[in-house]
Amino acid sequence: MRVLVTGGSGRLGRSVVATLTERGHTVTSVDTAPPPPGTEGMIADLLVTAEREDVFTRARPEAVVHLAGIAVPFASPDLDTLSINARLAWAVLSSAEAHGARSAVAASSPTVYGYNTPSWRPRYLPLDEEHPVTPWHAYGLSKAFIEQTVAALARTAKSCTMTCVRPGYVVAPEEWEGAVTQQGHTIAERLADPALAATSLFNYVDARDAGDLFALVIENPDRVAGGQVFNAMAADPLAPGPVDALLPKYHPATAEHAAALADGRAVFSSRAAREALGWNPARTWREQVPAEVRDALERR
Repeated sequence: MRVLVTGGSGRLGRSVVATLTERGHTVTSVDTAPPPPGTEGMIADLLVTAEREDVFTRARPEAVVHLAGIAVPFASPDLDTLSINARLAWAVLSSAEAHGARSAVAASSPTVYGYNTPSWRPRYLPLDEEHPVTPWHAYGLSKAFIEQTVAALARTAKSCTMTCVRPGYVVAPEEWEGAVTQQGHTIAERLADPALAATSLFNYVDARDAGDLFALVIENPDRVAGGQVFNAMAADPLAPGPVDALLPKYHPATAEHAAALADGRAVFSSRAAREALGWNPARTWREQVPAEVRDALERR
């Protein structure tokens, strides 16, 4: 299948491109940065109509994976984050439909849930796709816009199934070995200091596992509903043990429901992706970090 990946040069995008290629797809990456080595790619600004049309005309995608945009909270001024992410989603996804793609999936984010404010109180745990979203910062709001854009376009799409995936705290392969993560520290530091991982409710996902879910979505449009959203997180928390006691320390309003996590499960549920598409993240932090990191945690 011919697949167009926007944002294919990014931390998540590189693994998505590699996964799709390994699964036998013909992948074209489009980004404002050069494509990953060995990948067919284009450099373009997808907010410029002429450049976007040229990309879609040349790539002739049968499926589109939309990852491009401002990738993390507070990386750009709020108005830029809102404008770029919302406009890109509409531009790319409507172009996917117009150019005959059968499937299009956009990257959202668990930040749509609105955690990290004193007023945030989950209705239940773990958090699934049915839980209300209450974003509070521009990045989370932009991702909620993307989900609503997908839902809006899905209502009138005639031949293109449009969906969203919410990848958790994405860990690229090199970051397990000590490369700095998106927030400027290492995974070893994130595991050693719970305050770091608490900001994302201890969620994570290996970029390659996220790539598998994006692939499953576009490969099986008949098994997903237009406008459907899937969480994509590892089944365990990014912490040395269960977080039922740890979570309320940093997010007191979770105390009422935190006991549900005593068995070691993650704060987020990805059951919908498992049930619809058979997605099971294959990589856990315990298997991916170097042995010396695990040993240091055990000695604490």
